[in-house]
Amino acid sequence: MSIWFVTGASRGFGAGIVAEALARGNQVVAAARRPDELQRSENLLPVALDVTDEDQAQAAVAAAVKEFGRIDVVVNNAGRGLLGAVEEASDQAARAIFDTNVFGVLNVQRAVLPVLRAQRSGRLIQLSSVGGFTGTPGWGLYSATKFAVEGFSEALHGELAPLGIHVTIVEPGLFRTDFLDESSLHRAGEIADYSDTVGAMRQSLADFNHAQPGDPVKAARAIADLAELPDPPLRIQLGADAVTRVEAKLDFVRTELERWRKVSPSTDHDDA
Repeated sequence: MSIWFVTGASRGFGAGIVAEALARGNQVVAAARRPDELQRSENLLPVALDVTDEDQAQAAVAAAVKEFGRIDVVVNNAGRGLLGAVEEASDQAARAIFDTNVFGVLNVQRAVLPVLRAQRSGRLIQLSSVGGFTGTPGWGLYSATKFAVEGFSEALHGELAPLGIHVTIVEPGLFRTDFLDESSLHRAGEIADYSDTVGAMRQSLADFNHAQPGDPVKAARAIADLAELPDPPLRIQLGADAVTRVEAKLDFVRTELERWRKVSPSTDHDDA
């Protein structure tokens, strides 16, 4: 039995991960902005957590340790979306998504890592996105937040591994959750010049919502499996669409690297 700490636990991926962890006999701290939506039980402790509030993060972790004595698996799942061209996003919208998706994750990590370090054990599972590996029109600011999470998570992987703590970045593709609903997805203003790129993306998502190929129940199972592996991966894609996009990005990077290979080393000192 493990003690799980899941953020954004009341809906979407978070709710599915909580359900799967409980079904496997674990105890779960379900952290959510509205914990009253969750039913308290012997194995489930709902706690209030707006990840942008560092004091709440500290209090939620303290409540988890007080209730269960330790924390074994941390799932940083809480996040928000923003659809729009990079130029279309206001300063307020850009800061809001970074506050949740980047600084919110950092808040939770600062609260929970002292517990994991003291234990010399634990799993940190970072819910990123395939958009954290490859950017597409309409998702620039969202991708930027996920790129940031992936950057510091790679560094964390190296920092925490000697202490017995595993870090895994999860990159889902399109899954049939409420992420694209009006209640979940924030939208930037529209500039006509982007109608052929971002406009087309907006239309395709409207047609695609609740018809996404990914099954969130299967995703929750895969994430629970990761937490049980003795040697989990640093990065894993979920969904065939995510694999296709990552493969295309790797091919593109390799092609450009080879095309400009002569230029890159030409900037070194002659005595290097």
